[in-house]
Amino acid sequence: MNIFGVGLPEVTVILILALLIFGPKKLPELGKQLGKTLKSLKKASNEFQNEIDQVMNEENKEESTKSIEINQPNAMNQEKLDSENKNLSNKENSNN
Repeated sequence: MNIFGVGLPEVTVILILALLIFGPKKLPELGKQLGKTLKSLKKASNEFQNEIDQVMNEENKEESTKSIEINQPNAMNQEKLDSENKNLSNKENSNN
């Protein structure tokens, strides 16, 4: 067992010292406070990670939307290209 780089013998020594320093009545309260603190830190960490993931996903969506717009001309641009091609064809036909 390895918690935060501390093995089972070290954890045992720490628990014995805490029992001697704080006493058996105060130790459960300290454990409860430590558990709440760790839970709140984990919750804050998860929220922060979720926010980062959301921002990254939004940026990826924007980039993919821009690349689609660049690679595929919209309907108005396509109509303009079609009319220019017709004009060129008409000029070529009138010159011949």
